[in-house]
Parts: sequence; structure tokens; C-alpha cells
Amino acid sequence: MSKEKYKLHPVTAIINVVKALKDLLIPIIIIVAANGFNINLDYRSETFFSEMIPLFILVIVLSVTVVSGLIKWWTFVYWFEDSELRVEYGLFIKKKRYIPFERIQNLNYKEGIFHRLFKLVQVQVETAGSKDGKPEAELTAVTKAAADEVEIQMKKAKTKQKLPVESDLVQVAEEEEPEPASVILHKMKVPELLLLATTSSGVGVVLAGVFAVLSQFAEFIPFDLIYDELAFLVEYGYIVVMILIALALILAWGVSVGLTFLNYYNFTVCKQHDRLIITRGLIEKKRVTIPLNRVQAIKLAENPFQQLLGLASVAVESAGGGFSGENDKKIILFPLIAKKEVFAPLAELFPEYDFQVNQIVQPPKKAQPFFYRIDFVWLVPLIGAVSYFFYPYGLLSLLLIVPIILLGRWQFKTTGFTVKDQQITIVSRLVSRVTFYALKKRVQITQGSQTYFQKRRNIGSVKIIVMSGIAGASATARHVEQREVEKILTWYEH
Repeated sequence: MSKEKYKLHPVTAIINVVKALKDLLIPIIIIVAANGFNINLDYRSETFFSEMIPLFILVIVLSVTVVSGLIKWWTFVYWFEDSELRVEYGLFIKKKRYIPFERIQNLNYKEGIFHRLFKLVQVQVETAGSKDGKPEAELTAVTKAAADEVEIQMKKAKTKQKLPVESDLVQVAEEEEPEPASVILHKMKVPELLLLATTSSGVGVVLAGVFAVLSQFAEFIPFDLIYDELAFLVEYGYIVVMILIALALILAWGVSVGLTFLNYYNFTVCKQHDRLIITRGLIEKKRVTIPLNRVQAIKLAENPFQQLLGLASVAVESAGGGFSGENDKKIILFPLIAKKEVFAPLAELFPEYDFQVNQIVQPPKKAQPFFYRIDFVWLVPLIGAVSYFFYPYGLLSLLLIVPIILLGRWQFKTTGFTVKDQQITIVSRLVSRVTFYALKKRVQITQGSQTYFQKRRNIGSVKIIVMSGIAGASATARHVEQREVEKILTWYEH
């Protein structure tokens, strides 16, 4: 392999500085908000220097950030040698990283605003040893031709290892094999994006975010004036208030739609040979590669709104692969898809799995109270406190018991599992209905548990864990017959 050393594109320096500033955004806002609006420009004042200290610190931190970003770009080089990708950077302390191509699981790509302006791409190298969602190495900004060269060198190195050295096929290994054509399995359209924004929890997250921001700037908000205006509006009837609430919800929905388009615009799932390729993003375009043999489990989720409309979302738990920089290894395969249409592409991708679960083993009737009994641990003190401090209106909190019991009954009717040959399927519900498919060979841990109260009723719970991220991904069948727990443990042992 060539020992020629390559440098990153100069725009890397800008990207490094922007990344660092993003991490410092909250401290900057706090310092500016606390001092920026009340700067004493009279240097003869006794308090001038003390008031300017936070701003001086901010300037120093920003200067160090800019310089460090420039240094990292100036000193960063990478090259290919001895079937390895080698990276080196640092001015006073040299940091070197040698990554054998055989250990590389994925090459993931991102295209941010600066990348797209200069027709560049960010390459993130992920190995089986990558931790916390961080890539093993990152080429912040290179040309697409340079990114392709990394992939070509990796394929050549892996192909050489598969061929006998003394064989005449070595010459063939040096030749670049044609890339298999990609097959598009799913592509989200604009109506599906709108439906995703409407049925997901995005609206609630936006409202919670607005309230969180307002709480940080509460002292600057004229609540008295707002209260007087609202009192004035109430005098004209509740219709005006309802209209304002509706407008607020529409605004939150609009923001949710905007966020959904930013994240999932042009969401496309392709299959290329033995790997999945997922691309998404409007401003920042991301592409992730998932080797099919690294998929540990498939998770199909339906929140109440989606279940009512016959929709679902599908994620895969992967032992390697993902959008690097994101801690969670749960990769969204289909953000939103009609449930009746999901099984055909899943069967094509994962022929070992059986996704048609017709009958599941459910908890016995005697286990029903266990699904809402634990909720009373926090509910009873809450009701007692609210009833005492806000008597008599606080007694209305007793009505919380009804939805808690109804939710528990709903969970009881949903929970269950089925074991068929080499596959286990667990169905559970907190609020959303989740179906967890896992093959026996992918399950890392199977554990049964039984509390004192469960033992009295001869019931128990069983939990399976597959490799995914740091802690793994799990699914639990709660409060089933103890003999069913033993059956699952025996199935896994053999």
C-alpha cells in the first residue's frame, strides 16, 4: 500500500471551531446574559474590571478554541500502510492510531452545511471496539474521491486475506470488484413525514422544550401583564382561550414537522449485498452502513396513535454500526410504515426470522393486579399530599386511580411471548406496544426473576439481553406463569 500521507480539507479548521463553540454555547449564553446587557464601559469605575472578568475569560476560551481547531487541522494526517488506516495528529503531544482494515465494521458518512458547500464528506470509521457511540477515527472533511479511496483500500485489504497467498488468485484480488447494485427497500415520502411528525411524541417534546426555555428566562417575562391580558380575554368567553390554545398546538406541530424534515428528509433504506445503507437528513445528510450479520434483534413499536391508524416504526439493535456520535445503538430502520406492509421487506432482509406471530403465551388472570400494583407506591403519597394541601379540590386527584388501573389492564392484555425453534418473540407495553424479535444465537443473557409476592402466586418474569451499545438491549415478559419462565430458561440452555 502507498505510504503517501494525506491531509484534510482546510474547511476542517472551521468545522472543528464550530463543534467546539457548540459545546460552549450554554456557558456563552449564561455569561452574555448575566453580563452582556449591563456592561460598565467606564474603565474608571471601581467595578469595571470585576464586571469584565467573565467576558475576559470568555474571550480567552474562544481564542484557545480557535487556535486548537487550527492546530488539529494543520497537524492531522492519514495514510494507508500494512493493511491499516493510520492517523496521526498533535503539535506537542503526537497522537497516533493504527486501525487494521480487518477490524473496521463500517464507514459512515455525514454531510453538514460546510461539507455540502465545498462538496466534501465526513468519514467516520467504526470498529467492533468503538465505545459510547464514538468512531474509532474520524476524517472530518475530505473530498468524496478521498472517501472512496478509504473504502477501496479497505476492500482490497479484506479481499487479500480471503485468498491463498500462493494462489494465482492474488492478482485477481488486486483488481477492484464491481460494486453490487443497491436495492431500495423503503423511501419516505412527504405525506409520511407529516404523519410521522403528527403521530410521534415530537409535539410534546416541543411544548416541553418551550416551557423549559421559558423557565430559564422567567424573570424577564412580564407574567403580570400576560395574566391581565388573559383575564381580559376570559371575560369575552372561553372560545378565545380555546383558539389561543389551538394556535399554540398548531405552532408546536409546525415546529415538530420542521424537526422531522431536518432529521428524516429523504429517508431511504437500501440493501447492498450483505449490508444495509440508510441515508437521511435535509441540511446535514447522514449515511450509515449496517452489516446484516451485526444485527442482534428487531424491535417493532406502535404508540397508541400509530396503533389506531395501523402504523408502526421499526428499529434494529446492532452490535456495530450506527450514526456515530449517538450513544444509542438502536438504529431506526423504518421511522413510520403501514404495519401490513412492513413484514415483506423485513422478511427479505432477515429470512431467518419469523415475523408472523399469531399466538402468544400471556400472563394468567391472577397476575393482573401486578401490572398496576407498583404504581400505587408513588400514586398514594401523591394523592395524599395533593388532597391535604389543596383540599377540597385536591380530592379530584383520586381520579388518577382510574387511568392507572386501565393502563395496567391494557399492559396485562398486551404482554406475552412465544418461542418457536431458534427464535423468541416478546411483546410488552409501557405506553407503546413493542414487539421484540431475537434469535437464540444472538441472545447474550436470559434471566428469570421472582419476587416474594410473585412467588406466592407462582408467577415470575423473564428477561433477555442482546448485545447493543454499552448496556445491551433487553425485553421482558412480566408476570407470566413460573413454569413458562422455566421453559424459556431450558430452551436457552439447550
